[in-house]
Amino acid sequence: MTIGTRSPDAVVDVHLGQEIRRRRRELGLTQHQLADACGVRFQQIQKYERGANRIAASRLWKIARAMQTPLSSFFEGLPSEPDSSAGPGRLTFPGR
Repeated sequence: MTIGTRSPDAVVDVHLGQEIRRRRRELGLTQHQLADACGVRFQQIQKYERGANRIAASRLWKIARAMQTPLSSFFEGLPSEPDSSAGPGRLTFPGR
């Protein structure tokens, strides 16, 4: 799947991973150090940073805490609205 054809969910996963990597490097932490602080193996951090694995909300919260970073900072730069062409899974509300 190329970048142009990624699902909206995959775009978010990749973005979160890139932001985790950026902040981790900014702090001078290794993947091993971050993994230890979050209770996972460093391979899992690698997968998160590549966007290969989706990050559970509770795990993202642990990562943010370990890096003393506001949770919301990982979402900066994402569009505020989901892609309207997302198709299945998109919620619609009557009268809106």
